[in-house]
Amino acid sequence: MQILIIAALIIIGVLFFELIIFSHEFGHFITAKLSGVKVNEFALGMGPKIFGFKKGETQYTFRLLPIGGFCAMEGEDEDSSEPRAFNNAKIWKRMIIIIAGAVMNILLGFVLMFAFTVQQDSFTSTTVEGFYSLTYSAASIKSNDEIVEINGYSIWNSRDLQFAIATMPCVKVDGKTLDIYKQDCEKAVLNVCNTLVTDNNPNEAQNEKLGEIYYNARSAIGDAKSKDEAYKALENACNKAYAVLDIKDYEVPKITEKDTRQRYVSDVTVKRDGELVELKDVQFYTVEQGSDKPTISIDFALETIDKTFTSVITQTFTETCSMAKTVWTSLIWLVQGKFSFNDLSGPVGIATVVTNVASQGLQSGFGDAVNNILFVMILITVNLGIVNMLPFPALDGGRFVFLLIEGIFKKPIPRKAEQIVNTAGLVLLMLFMLIISIKDIWQLVTGTFPTM
Repeated sequence: MQILIIAALIIIGVLFFELIIFSHEFGHFITAKLSGVKVNEFALGMGPKIFGFKKGETQYTFRLLPIGGFCAMEGEDEDSSEPRAFNNAKIWKRMIIIIAGAVMNILLGFVLMFAFTVQQDSFTSTTVEGFYSLTYSAASIKSNDEIVEINGYSIWNSRDLQFAIATMPCVKVDGKTLDIYKQDCEKAVLNVCNTLVTDNNPNEAQNEKLGEIYYNARSAIGDAKSKDEAYKALENACNKAYAVLDIKDYEVPKITEKDTRQRYVSDVTVKRDGELVELKDVQFYTVEQGSDKPTISIDFALETIDKTFTSVITQTFTETCSMAKTVWTSLIWLVQGKFSFNDLSGPVGIATVVTNVASQGLQSGFGDAVNNILFVMILITVNLGIVNMLPFPALDGGRFVFLLIEGIFKKPIPRKAEQIVNTAGLVLLMLFMLIISIKDIWQLVTGTFPTM
């Protein structure tokens, strides 16, 4: 039975991928037809032909390898005297035909995102509802604040917030400075109070008392003029906290100085009482993980958005746009060096991710596995649309640039030169994909492939 379920998920994944390819090529196809350009063949898949049929002037084929497709137009790759050839069409028509594939991918993203979104019972906003027990970030962020920007990255919805937090830079600071020492003292008090709450189930009055002790300790530690004063404030707060629950056998945490510490500190813009407020150097609570980077532990809850027709449409639109923005931002950050080579994935990596998310979804049910695959496919189709618009040779965006130059100078670029540039671009892309695939395989073999 398990084998049949896995086989079904594989088939669903392949069908989704073929839908992405189909939508891209159909964009070229339908705009070519509407523009009066002759289409010789519309193919789904690559390699040897499995079967096909001809309708009108166009041959429709299904090919063996489900890794691509094409829309072969008359006069697309070489000049043709046919009046309805691509090269003889008006330049604005050619521009529309070339860019239509990428646009269709993004439109498909909207459709699939709607199918994903409409299943949810409610949605998560970007407005802070409250804080979990005793908190850390509440020093800057307040309840009812709507988070609209983190480190210059616009926050349109909760997925934007997740991306901004996941990509937040981890900065190294001098662990011996008074400021960092104070932060460690604050965290020590927080950990003590939260541990007391978790392990001892205090009543409401005791819980409020622990919260008061923590916030008073933060003020006292913040006002400290030396490390000794900061640590005395820590000791005083811990003694009071343990006394609330009448715990006598305890130890006050020791603060160990290190040459370097890693912290997540970001500038956050919130909408507070209808006005934008910039919060500088917001310190997020972190959990240390040995020598690795600490992880952020978000200590506030977000308000929910009720499911209505309007909220479903709004959420579909903003989430798809956010995904496109994420792809574009990731490309920029890759050029800037914020993402490394190891963060990239090719076909092997994508297949691995789909397999992983499907396996995770199966733990709770077949429907969740399908939805996980669906979400990855949304990311892939939006990614394909954005990347194809890039002005790189062999991509649709590169061909669009050639047409733009032709439109400006009223003279087409020599076909031979265009072919050489596009061929060189294609070779570079294939070489790049080969290198990425080798990297993905190596990470899989060594167990270092990143998980979602």
